[in-house]
Amino acid sequence: MSTRRLRSEDYNDYSSTDVTPEGSPPGGMNGFAHPESYQRFGDTNGTTWYQTLIHLLKGNIGTGLLGLPLAVKNAGILLGPVSLLVMGVVAVHCMGILVKCAHHFCYRFQKQFLDYGGAVMYGLESTSSTWLRTHAIWGRRVVGLFLIVTQLGFCCVYFVFLADNLRQVVSAANGTTNDCSSNRTVAMTPTMDSRLYMLSLLPFVVLLTFIQNLKVLSVFSMLANVAMLGSLIVIYQYIVRDIPDPSDLPLAAAWKTYPLFFGTAIFSFEGIGVVLPLENKMKNPQQFPVLLYVGMTIVTILYISLSVLGYLRFGADIQASITLNLPNCWLYQAVKLLFSFGIFFTYAVQFYVPAEIVIPPLVARVSERWGWLVNLLLRVALVGVTCVLAILIPRLDIVISLVGSMSSSALALIFPPLLEIATFYAEGMHPLVIAKDVAISLFGFVGFVVGTYEALVELVAPTAAVVNTTSAMV
Repeated sequence: MSTRRLRSEDYNDYSSTDVTPEGSPPGGMNGFAHPESYQRFGDTNGTTWYQTLIHLLKGNIGTGLLGLPLAVKNAGILLGPVSLLVMGVVAVHCMGILVKCAHHFCYRFQKQFLDYGGAVMYGLESTSSTWLRTHAIWGRRVVGLFLIVTQLGFCCVYFVFLADNLRQVVSAANGTTNDCSSNRTVAMTPTMDSRLYMLSLLPFVVLLTFIQNLKVLSVFSMLANVAMLGSLIVIYQYIVRDIPDPSDLPLAAAWKTYPLFFGTAIFSFEGIGVVLPLENKMKNPQQFPVLLYVGMTIVTILYISLSVLGYLRFGADIQASITLNLPNCWLYQAVKLLFSFGIFFTYAVQFYVPAEIVIPPLVARVSERWGWLVNLLLRVALVGVTCVLAILIPRLDIVISLVGSMSSSALALIFPPLLEIATFYAEGMHPLVIAKDVAISLFGFVGFVVGTYEALVELVAPTAAVVNTTSAMV
């Protein structure tokens, strides 16, 4: 998933007003006389093609990437990468649907910009159902709810990731050497449970979330991305060496583990929340469709290559994060710490989105004198909730799969096709297009139900292999 999720508010969404923003084309709202002339405000100061591509990559590459080798194990060495490719194509198609529907409503209602929730709201207002039109505002609210759940889910994943990696570094500290030629077994020093590491990290994470300035957070985001990029380069150079014979790896895994693969994969691909804000901020938004395909092609190649190479390199021993499989030498211990450093600062960026949705309406209910205190207390409470949930579900692979199945599948697969039907059905749609949209939504819904169920079952009654692996690490 993603190291940053951008919100429409970050780009001064004027979709709910009739005010022409500064920097709009001279013709103002009348500039929408033809879809081909459709322009965003602030073109002069907008982002370039390259800058937008970097933001798109940042929005789709995160901790989910490190869990994909285990996801391929849950699907099979052949079925896994094929499924990743298919899901990548479908995810990009759904992103394109969202952009198309948003453009349609911007042109139709003379809006400069629409976010995800606004597009869904207008989509419901376009249906022939009186009940849906009356309750269209709930479309925006449901999307907002899923965005909150998804972002806080990312924060839970970060707690588990940080605790697991720090625990392993501390446990292997006495056996850490300068010899990185082999992943030799070292005597692990007894240390605290991962859940105690989460509690130890809680005060530092709370202090980090007190930073509310986006410009300051952008500095941390840059440091985080540099740290994670360096870590990925070192990880790649290790896993491409000494790959064992893959003939023992199953082409397709047992069907019961495939829903866990689905949850992890869709968790990784869930970057649909960034596409509209990024497209709106570009100097030349007409270039965005090509940029979207280029960026997501890079993301898909990265996902498939790391997942396949990681599973080939470590086989059945692959862990919830590939960093946990790295040798216990100083170089790779530094990689774990470096990636953890990046994830720590990324927490504040991910937390910014739900905080901006939840906190301001509650602070507005109290006097200005107590507003700052209520703001800080609510931040402490939200961070505490993510920490408690991470403690209750301390397995990284299950947290990723559960978040992916429960919320990411809805945002990435279920809502966009239904939005296309709601938007264009009254204007006439080809039956094959309707069938395609229904099939994608059903696929996402089945993944939502089955993936969530299997993740919960695995949480309550973990497999013997997982129990043995966990016991061996203690």
